[in-house]
Parts: sequence; C-alpha cells; structure tokens
Amino acid sequence: MSQDRGPVDAEHALDDVWQQLLHAAPSAPCVSAPGLEWSRQDFEQAIIEQASALSGSGVGPREVVAWLGLNTPQMLAALFACARLGAVFLPLNWRLTDEELRQLLHHAGARLLTGTPDAADRVQRLSLTLAPPGDPPVPGSNGSGLGHRVLAAQSGDVLLVYTSGTKGLPKGAVHTQAQVLANAGAAATVQGFSSQTRALGLLPMFHVGGLCIQVLPALLAGGTVRLHARFDPALWLQDVAAWRPDTSLLVPATMRALLEHPAWAQTDLSSLRFINSGSSVVPSALIQGFQDRGVAVAQVYGATETGPFSIATSPAQARQCAGLAGWPAPGVTVRLAHPDGTLVHPGEVGEIQLQGPNVMRGYLGEAPGSGFLEGWFCTGDLARQRADGAYEVVGRSKDMINSGGEKVFPAEIEALVESFPGVAACAVVGLPDEQWGEVPVLALVAQPGHDVDLQALRELFAVRLARYKHPRQIFMRQDLPRTALGKVQKPILAQQLAGV
Repeated sequence: MSQDRGPVDAEHALDDVWQQLLHAAPSAPCVSAPGLEWSRQDFEQAIIEQASALSGSGVGPREVVAWLGLNTPQMLAALFACARLGAVFLPLNWRLTDEELRQLLHHAGARLLTGTPDAADRVQRLSLTLAPPGDPPVPGSNGSGLGHRVLAAQSGDVLLVYTSGTKGLPKGAVHTQAQVLANAGAAATVQGFSSQTRALGLLPMFHVGGLCIQVLPALLAGGTVRLHARFDPALWLQDVAAWRPDTSLLVPATMRALLEHPAWAQTDLSSLRFINSGSSVVPSALIQGFQDRGVAVAQVYGATETGPFSIATSPAQARQCAGLAGWPAPGVTVRLAHPDGTLVHPGEVGEIQLQGPNVMRGYLGEAPGSGFLEGWFCTGDLARQRADGAYEVVGRSKDMINSGGEKVFPAEIEALVESFPGVAACAVVGLPDEQWGEVPVLALVAQPGHDVDLQALRELFAVRLARYKHPRQIFMRQDLPRTALGKVQKPILAQQLAGV
C-alpha cells in the first residue's frame, strides 16, 4: 500500500488510493493479460468507461452490480468503477447453474448484471432476474416488516461475496471500502509488495482468495498484475519464464497440476521470490516439490468473511514454517476458543475466532452480528497455537469426527496419507457407526499410473496413529468433489461414500 497518502474519504477510499497512484505515475505498467498491456492511465480509462456505462444504466450508490465471467482486466475496472459510484460489486461464480445464480441475484437485489463476452448469453438470460429500479430491497425481510433488523447495503460498502454454501443458500459477506483497503494493506505488508511487484493471478476473482490475497494488494501497492482467464498449467509455466513474475497465488490442486506437468522440471522459475498458497491445508509433498526448485511456499489462512488475509507466513518465514498457517496479519487479533467463547488452554485445539479491520461488516439480509460472538467472528475452523505464536490449522469444526467420545481431526490423518507413495489426493470424513457413533473413513485418489499399497498404508497407521484414528474403510476414487478453489467438499464426499 502507498504510504503517506493523506486523508481518505471512507465512502470513496478505494478510488482515493487509486487516484494517488494514477497521478504519481500515469504511464507505469498496471494490469495485463495475454495479448493486452495496460498502463495506469489505460486502466483509468477503462474505469471511466465502466463507470459511465453503469451510471447510464441507472446504477447509483448502494446498488448491487453483478459480474459474470472469467478473469479479465475489465472485471477489475468494474470493481473500481463501483467504488467510484458508491455501488456494490458482486462477482459471481460462473461454475454455478443458472438457477443457483438466480437465487444469488434475487438475494442480493442486484440492479445490473454484466460480464465478459464469453458469458453474454447467460447474462442476457439471467438479467430477467434483476430487481426493478427504485430503492434497494432489504434481502431476507420477505415483506415481514423485519427489514430494520437485517443488514442492508449502506454507504461505503463496495464488495459483496457469497460463501461456498455447502448447505442451503450461500451467505453474502458485505465488505466496506475501508475493510478492502485494510486487507490489501495487511497482505502487501506481509508479502513485501511494492511498486516492483509482479504478481501472476490465475485463481478466479469471484472468490476473495483470487481477488484479495494478491491481485488487489499488488495493484494497490503500485505493482503490476497479470491475469489469466482461468488456470492453465502450460500457460502459467510459459508466463513465469517469459513475463517473469516474482509471485503467484496457488492452491493445492493447481500446485499438483504444475508439478505433474512435463515442462515443470525445465521451466525457468528463478524470477519467483515465493508463491503463496491457501484455501486448505497444503500437503507437505507439494510444498517440497516447489522448494526443491528453489521456490519458497508461504501460506495464508482466512475466509470469505475475513478479507481473507488473516493469518499468514511471510516469504522469509516460509521455508522454516512449511505447513503452518502462520501468525496474525497486521491489525488482526486471533483467539482459540470453545463454542461458548471460553479460551482453550495453551496447546489445545480450539475454534479460530478473529477481530480486525478487514473482517466483513456482516451478512446481507441477516441480523447484525450474525456469525459473531461478542464481536469475534467465528470461523468454524480449528487450530492449535505453538509456543512461538504460530497457528496450525487442523480442520473444520464440522469436519471433526467424534468416535466413541474421542475427537478425530481429519487433517492429521490426511497429512500422513498425502506423502504416502502413489497418493495424488485424499480426504477423511466421518460415517455413521452403530457402535462408535461415527468412524473415520479415507477416500484416496492414486497418481496416474501408480498403485497405492493399502496394506503398507495400514501398517503406517498402526505405527503413527492411535487406534481410534485409524480409517475403518479405504475407498479408492477417480477424483474428489471440490470447490472452485480446490477445497474438498466433504459433506458431498460423505454422502457419496455413504451410498457405496
């Protein structure tokens, strides 16, 4: 983030910071994509065009503008245009069905749906879902007179992002311009971003991970961002060698695809100062694969609701802290607690609860304070804190398995299995059991052309894990159900395995 930028209007904070960058160096490189190179002045022109189009369509303050399509510089320009107009930007997951998108558009009370040319047909179909002109509705009120008790858009809001929604309708996390800037500042500080930063972005920007861990922080630090429409391992390797970024954000699924690509061993990776990774526990074998090529793997922990840059390791800490989520980001306070809010004892596992300037304002259409406990956002994730203050995430509270009164954390078993010969991916879930209530079971995906020695794996369990942690069944799978960011969808997997 730029330093000494002077007073910032909270309702137009994002645009204020951008204007200072623009005026400082209008010809500096800013955003690029294959076949496109924009300076800051070029990006500003795109923002002006987007703002003019939105305003001409009747979009005003507090109204929601939805965007559908692949990663493009124009998508970033639309976000900044919304910030300039005081509107709220809603990036939509293009992997969702039309019906799922209609539900989100209705819940958000979106006034306008736009996007990239590849999504033009869907945009036209779904535009029939949009709310009529007038005052923005209060989602969740349903005409019941409860509107004054639910969260509605207000001045300063700029980003509305929906959670994964593994059960029921996803929740819409509302972030203000100040919160987006706080997240960008923390991310830039920890990752060491500056005007010299060259960040290669490939994860979908409809998630806060793809948008707010590196892309926005690098851009607002005065650096240069290069976008890929979607992940292509060959294109990533090609651009690392030719465009020479110093960082990129990956998730385990994309890391594995790169390590398995035929060009991996020969590609020049020397420009990379580090890569960052998040969205789930990163297997040690993947971290080692990058470190063997001289690339440090930092990690970041967070959620849609938390910016998401909340706990992280810096590039300098990455090699010594492989596998750890890290330390609280600047401005963020972390506690590990029981469900009632009482703190766990040192070294014990507890739920990660967060406070900080990057944490969302609330869930659109829900009662203020929903998801919070006495001002702390309750993540639902479990971790333990080491003596040096670093946090180690062990899984989701809803993923924890209670087997005969003993707590089983799937991440512990998965960490052991992921480095086993022949294993490409794995996941542990709990299935009902008459005797123990529920027991852990293991789903395995083998590496192409390899077999997994299941007997040897069971022998490893006998040496490394208490008996109650041993998976009672091992299922060989072709793949695992995942979200757009590569997280295994464990509720879906458990349903699939229960029917086997």
